[in-house]
Amino acid sequence: MPRTLRPPLLASLALVLLVPVLPVQAQTAPRPVQTAEDPWLYKGSDLVHDDEWKFGRLSNGVRYAVRKNGVPPGQVSVRVRIDAGSLNEQESERGFAHLLEHLSFRGSTFVPDGESKRIWQRLGVTFGSDSNASTTFTQTVYKLDLPTATAAGLDESFKILAGMMAAPAITQASLTAERPVVLAEAREQPGAQERLQDTMLGLMFAGQPVANRKPIGTTAALTAATAETVQAFHDRWYRPERAVVIVIGDMDPTVLEAMVQKHFASWRGKGPNPASPDFGKPVEGQPVAASIVESAVPPLAMMTIVRPWTVFSDTVIFNQKRMIDLVAVRIINRRLETRARSGGSFLAAGADLSDVARSANVTTVNVMPVGADWETALRDVRGVIADAQTSAPTQAEIDRELAEIESSMKQRIATAPVESGMKLADDLVEAVDINETVTTPEASYDIFKSAVAAKMFTPETVQAASKRVFEGTAVRALVNTHTPDPQLMTKVTAALQADVAGSGARRKALGDISFAQLPKLGAPGKMVSRTTLLPELEIEKVVFANGVNLLMRKDSTETGKVYVNVRFGGGLNALPADRPSPAWAGEMALTASGIGKLGQEELDALIGRRQMGFDFDINADAFRFGGQTNKEDLPDQLRLFATKLAAPAWDPNPVTRAKTAVLSGYAGLSSSPDAVLGRDLEKLLHSGDPRWGIPERGTIEATTPASFRKLWAPLLASGPIEVEVFGDMDSDATIKAVAETFGALKPRPARTAAAPAITFPAHVDKPVVRLHTGKADQAAAVIAWPTGAGSAGITESRKLEVLAAIFRDRLIDQLRSQAGVSYSPNVASQWPLGLTAGGKLIALGMVPPDKTDFFFQLARGIAADLVAKPVDADELTRALTPIKQQLIRQSSGNMFWMRLVEGGSYDQARVDAVDTLARDVALTSPAEVQALAAKYLQPSKDWSMVVMPGPDAKAGG
Repeated sequence: MPRTLRPPLLASLALVLLVPVLPVQAQTAPRPVQTAEDPWLYKGSDLVHDDEWKFGRLSNGVRYAVRKNGVPPGQVSVRVRIDAGSLNEQESERGFAHLLEHLSFRGSTFVPDGESKRIWQRLGVTFGSDSNASTTFTQTVYKLDLPTATAAGLDESFKILAGMMAAPAITQASLTAERPVVLAEAREQPGAQERLQDTMLGLMFAGQPVANRKPIGTTAALTAATAETVQAFHDRWYRPERAVVIVIGDMDPTVLEAMVQKHFASWRGKGPNPASPDFGKPVEGQPVAASIVESAVPPLAMMTIVRPWTVFSDTVIFNQKRMIDLVAVRIINRRLETRARSGGSFLAAGADLSDVARSANVTTVNVMPVGADWETALRDVRGVIADAQTSAPTQAEIDRELAEIESSMKQRIATAPVESGMKLADDLVEAVDINETVTTPEASYDIFKSAVAAKMFTPETVQAASKRVFEGTAVRALVNTHTPDPQLMTKVTAALQADVAGSGARRKALGDISFAQLPKLGAPGKMVSRTTLLPELEIEKVVFANGVNLLMRKDSTETGKVYVNVRFGGGLNALPADRPSPAWAGEMALTASGIGKLGQEELDALIGRRQMGFDFDINADAFRFGGQTNKEDLPDQLRLFATKLAAPAWDPNPVTRAKTAVLSGYAGLSSSPDAVLGRDLEKLLHSGDPRWGIPERGTIEATTPASFRKLWAPLLASGPIEVEVFGDMDSDATIKAVAETFGALKPRPARTAAAPAITFPAHVDKPVVRLHTGKADQAAAVIAWPTGAGSAGITESRKLEVLAAIFRDRLIDQLRSQAGVSYSPNVASQWPLGLTAGGKLIALGMVPPDKTDFFFQLARGIAADLVAKPVDADELTRALTPIKQQLIRQSSGNMFWMRLVEGGSYDQARVDAVDTLARDVALTSPAEVQALAAKYLQPSKDWSMVVMPGPDAKAGG
């Protein structure tokens, strides 16, 4: 990775970051392994090899790929893929592949039970994100992202990983300890979504193993598992011939290759290598329709066309033909979205092509109807598809899709030097799983260009693809409704057979759309001052005559990327706190409501061929537009944002669409403990303040396009503007572009009203109770303590992150690893800089209903212990080192620095705190952690809540 600037955080942390180097016993040089470079990935492919990867195969059959990559600096990412997932299980083993993944992380013959997590924490690894694993139908993948990797740390990590694969400690003791965690993970699945998925799999893959082989398994099989039966599953499938080791990072590839050879060459399989099971193929004669009644899931209709999954060679012509299919599907989806936006019979609809679990190639069409009328919605969607099959698209439609694909490919080429090693490793794992390859961005673009040059994308070829992708072995449909209908299955079958000719012929031709059609802005603004805020980071502040502030940083380390934020107005501080409002619809409808005379349809055409974004969210003290662009498109990205503020349009359709969408899924907000927390928790923690949480149904029903505009029009037009531009750009050109856009706006009136007060709820002797309608064996428990807010306490907020990390680690150990009560407990510290209050330290866990008291006893016990005595040095190191490493990794990107200083043009404390970040975190002491615990974790101030199953909860899920 080219580095033009070493961020001062890296240098500062280098002085205080004492990453322990694990002792490594003196060893003789590893026995040489006779291996020949083997580009095994490209067997049968004529694609250009990505020569940055070095491929090889050990004599025992282990395949590997290594590569140098410096994004983020110092990190090495390791992926170990085992070609075995839930489809490799026998009926009595359902869930064993996933269970074995859990057991492997506990320990092996090389590492005592639970010690691998602690070793990796000392090396800066965050449990659950930097060290993780996943089990699918077809594979189990172990993931390790090792920050600031040293030779010793990498050697120790490879030793642990190799032991996990070859000799995990599968004992009755470890099985007894980990089985409850896996059962807890299964228990915590949302019931309604689980039933929908089960029905969908059973219909789509009827007659195939994937129909009933979910990786989570069955309670019966997991309960009956013994150390011997799990060991037998391991010995059958965990073999070197079925393993792929991928290593990429900021280290010499020969060193990475030597690590693979040293630690994986001695691995030997036990017994004969079994043949992979037959995953079957779609067959005719199975049910063509299924229906469920789930009020917790929005009404929907799903149509699938299934075909046998075929292993094709990953060749140039194969990819070019697939591109034609992609263009056909994109055109259909664009037509469907146009209909949905204009107030059609469906809220959303889209088609997708996918290869699923090496079991079927599938075209899926998902339809979310307006209200309960799924029949009309499905008919209209099928009509759009039928129209695409009977009438060729225009060349203009095709060219629009090609232009957007080309823009995306060019951007990928431009940003390839800063593609993270983690993503490249994951992409390679995915390629191996589906028997495909990886190639360079340039080679992908060449394949695309040669297809265009050969005139492969014509109205005739795209029309043929529109037919081809909707043909197959069988067509099947699934419908979810909110009320029972005894005739539903008959209606679904009839809907698949209904004649839809002529019902999808409406097409909208946009013509040429250009930025010249955006509303005109005023004369360019004048720059009043230009100063350097942070010399080491080269962050500058520019003030314009109309009061607009620009914070910018020219930094080319992220080649081809420019991040733009526009903060305006007052955010949550400007919203009503004494009454419900239509603010809830802002993130869904504000950007979609258009600019000037251009609606969302036109805006999509305007920016689709460019590298631009248009996100909106609400911060504590500002509203924010955001987008990632590049140097060339930056002026128009800024113009897009500025004209939205100067001349917003108020298309009523996005408001109506947002309202209908939220109401259609509103019942789902009661369908699980997690959903109830998402709906109510933040509002409860702010003493009922309507600016937080999801509003009552009545508030959503009362929202109209007129009331939406009444709220948002003055919010868009008032309050300060701060523009932030960080990345690979030219500073002078950026100032000119801001002057011509935001600098040209009229001065905006300041907001004079004081921000509404924020209060944390009072202590309760008994937890606040909310009920859910999901599984009867699910509950949630929450406990929170008030802390602080505002930029004056930034240093304290950073040290609270350390306290939260220690608390979280203890809660995971005691609630999950030891008690097996919860799969995903968490503790977090929240300190809002833009508010005067509202900070909190919060702990929560999904637990069985009879274990909520146990959760509170455990959480309060941990809190009391943190108050009573300082943490020991090793525990502090295991909490601090991952935090420091996260900061180091994040600091290699411009977004990190932009987030640190955003709002800094009006709040100097945020800017000043940048220089103290490293020492605020790294020099946190046991005494400071204890003092913070004593200050904030007071029993008299905690607030608690439980979400329990209500009378409508469903036994057994």
